[in-house]
Amino acid sequence: MQFTSEQRLDDGILEREFTLGEIPGILWTPASASSSAPAPLILLGHPPLGLHKMYPRLVARAQHAAADGFAAATIELPGSGDRPRWAAVEKARADLRRAMEAGEPVDDQIIDALVLPLVEKSAPEWQAALDALLSLPEIGGPVGYSGGVISIGIRLAVVEPRIVAAGLFAGSLVPRSMFEEARRVTIPLHVLLQWDDEGNDRQAALDLFDAFGSKEKTLQANMGGHTGVPQFAGDAAAGFFARHLR
Repeated sequence: MQFTSEQRLDDGILEREFTLGEIPGILWTPASASSSAPAPLILLGHPPLGLHKMYPRLVARAQHAAADGFAAATIELPGSGDRPRWAAVEKARADLRRAMEAGEPVDDQIIDALVLPLVEKSAPEWQAALDALLSLPEIGGPVGYSGGVISIGIRLAVVEPRIVAAGLFAGSLVPRSMFEEARRVTIPLHVLLQWDDEGNDRQAALDLFDAFGSKEKTLQANMGGHTGVPQFAGDAAAGFFARHLR
């Protein structure tokens, strides 16, 4: 991990951009974090739109986490932002756009081509980033995962034992194979569902929640579309992580 820039934000939060090989990322640490009092870590997932475009939302989430004493970090997803284009995924995105513009159902072949390669490539990258982040003296466990592509969250919840809790946003197209993988998830979950999300199959989201194998899982469903998440939903997610990362 190589840090490439740093700045102080409000409340003394230290924001540092880094690269891990070809992968860009950002780490935010609260002023209270030190080698003698390392901060728990929340990994901030996001959709594949690029870190620059997602930055305003990501920094707001990081500031919310820092207010609770947590460090937060994110990395650029494969094929997004300044990373090299990914021809297969670009084609799948084009196929998705054509189907949606034509009012046609999005079939399993498109969903699999769009999501599964992203899961296969990005999950090990998140794990490599976690290795590097936890080697820093001011960062400690436990670790949570928050938001982003729900299929990536499912995979990480299954394969990464250092992640002890996850807050997931039920707003992504989910391959059928991920439903079986969801049955292997056992960590505590907090799942947010926007009831009128125009880009989400509500019944599929409910079926996925039912499939999760976790003994502790909470579904918070709110009226409104994808971008209409109420403030209290963020507060509830923060409370969830406060309970499980202390």
